[in-house]
Amino acid sequence: MSARSLLFVPGDSDRKLAKSADSGADAVIVDLEDSVAPAAKAAARVRAREFLLAHPARDAGELWVRINPLDTPEALADLVAIVAARPDGIVQPKTRSAADVVRLGHYLDALEAQHGLEPGGIRILPLATETPEALFSLGGFAQCGPRLCGVSWGAEDLGAAVGASANREADGGWTAPFQLARSLCLFAASAAGVPAVDTVHTDFRDADGLRAACVAARRDGFAAKLAIHPGQVGIINECFMPGADEVAHARRVVELFAAHPGVAALALDGRMIDIPHLRQAQRILERAGEARRPSATTR
Repeated sequence: MSARSLLFVPGDSDRKLAKSADSGADAVIVDLEDSVAPAAKAAARVRAREFLLAHPARDAGELWVRINPLDTPEALADLVAIVAARPDGIVQPKTRSAADVVRLGHYLDALEAQHGLEPGGIRILPLATETPEALFSLGGFAQCGPRLCGVSWGAEDLGAAVGASANREADGGWTAPFQLARSLCLFAASAAGVPAVDTVHTDFRDADGLRAACVAARRDGFAAKLAIHPGQVGIINECFMPGADEVAHARRVVELFAAHPGVAALALDGRMIDIPHLRQAQRILERAGEARRPSATTR
């Protein structure tokens, strides 16, 4: 998954769906879960399907759908409604373990075959920390197969599940239980060989807090961030785009190792670098090439 920003848009709002095309987000997630009231879910499925069908080329970015939790009747109804419209991926909420991802993959196998779609073409991004039990199974995502394209986490549902009165400290940092969930998501994604996607910054008016969260997330190894408002997209895209100095240094590292094949440790600017530094440099260059679309703030 090459996206930096993934923007949630309520599936029952024609106005917000229409505006999402100009958000600059690398991926728009049409939400059929938390932002849609139970009485509106059937209508939201119809709107989601129509929205996907109206944008077959996906020139402005990928289109994903967050379905309802897999253990509810709504989930299969969501999939039946939208798979024929060829979403780029499914965001899977309340994922309890890799087994849930595998199960969703089986549903997609059947529906892709039914509609004559490319087998395995629809990818899966699980929200992997929204239930307490999920934290004890995060090491298993490497067994999910090729549909898995990332791992993300959530704090709001987890906080409600455990009865937390808050999930942040007074200075805006995560409290200890949610720091743990964030870290486990990061390590779970790395163990599975897919990008880690940071959770939402719920105060969409807090640009400084969002920027700080993005900088910290990218520093720690996250590759992208979820958004809940179009105004957040530009900051997220900027923060997750490698800077010119960073790219230039990465090129020097890669070129130095290429000039010394078979050597595992070299000196650059008075510092020793080795294979982990090479791998990080390769990731930065790959990321710079993938971050191809201008953000909303630079158009």
